[in-house]
Amino acid sequence: MAKVIFTIICFMLSSAAQASSIFKCIKDDKIVFSQHSCPKEFRQHKIEYQYGITTETDSDARIKTQDPLQALLNKKTISKARLLQLLDSEVYRLNQENSYYEILRASELQKLERNRYWQKKQPSDPEYQASVKELTQHFDQLVKVNTSAIELLKIRKLQIEKETTEIR
Repeated sequence: MAKVIFTIICFMLSSAAQASSIFKCIKDDKIVFSQHSCPKEFRQHKIEYQYGITTETDSDARIKTQDPLQALLNKKTISKARLLQLLDSEVYRLNQENSYYEILRASELQKLERNRYWQKKQPSDPEYQASVKELTQHFDQLVKVNTSAIELLKIRKLQIEKETTEIR
């Protein structure tokens, strides 16, 4: 039992930014944890984490969760203010992801440098240079995709703000 609670707490701490509740789906002796409501053939316990306290409630009532992407695509289901908030949060997330990519890039370059050093190769070694170039291109591509998505989201945000001011 302690293992299960420890696993739940670790899972919740690692995904604290994603969700404050998860579902424990139980069928016979099988237990599965999910961020979405359990299938009908499973019993459901809702586990909530807030302010360092974990609570588990037995709730077989299914909760309908709306996919945020669907909410963004179907803007009639949410208010303009909420849509702007979701756009801002997605831009923030993509910027954070770009920062994370830069950290990963630096780490991977250090790893390549250490391998080069221990293999007693020169920095001008063609194999080392090709690895650095490949790594740099990979992370540049990831950042480029996020940057273009950020630009599109910012353009969409400006359009929505313009629509909102025209209505008033």
